Amino acid sequence: MKKLILASTSPYRFELLKKLALNFECAPSHVDEDHYKDQITDPLELTKRLAFEKAKSVAEKFPDAIVIGGDQVSLFEGEILGKPHTPEGAFKQLSMLQGNTHQLFTATSVLGPALREDWVEVITLKMKPLTSEEIKRYIEKDRPLDCAGSYKIEQLGISLFEEIDCFDQNAIVGLPLIKLSEVLRTQGFSVP
Repeated sequence: MKKLILASTSPYRFELLKKLALNFECAPSHVDEDHYKDQITDPLELTKRLAFEKAKSVAEKFPDAIVIGGDQVSLFEGEILGKPHTPEGAFKQLSMLQGNTHQLFTATSVLGPALREDWVEVITLKMKPLTSEEIKRYIEKDRPLDCAGSYKIEQLGISLFEEIDCFDQNAIVGLPLIKLSEVLRTQGFSVP
């Protein structure tokens, strides 16, 4: 059986991949995301490129393995929203998103010997109107400082939304398992 490696140290992607009941390892990609963010303004191309570069950097160290890379960005009114990193950054993002619709781009790249599969899932999310106090309370409880768009949909963040339109709800968290399962099956992995 081929070695399976998740090119990420994200606890969210780790937990998602665990759902498939496969043996895998995690390896950091060490990709300078800011380098690409300064060059690519299209969110579709940016997430796709970052997912590929992350997978590629790990695949170069493990050429016989199947490597999964991923990336996400949020887009609101033409502005790409990354990880806020601070409570103030999260408050700013959520204040913009509240009462509005935005998109989340989740890209995945799977590389291996004679294999390259890249795709992007686009999710449309409508956030309900929120007061400043509700936003502050949410940030304090969920601490979404490492999440594009400043929400953790898999936790309390689900309560912020009125509507979500997506093919695979796992893509919101960071790893679309429906398509990934199909790709891994073609490589001989037993995914129930």
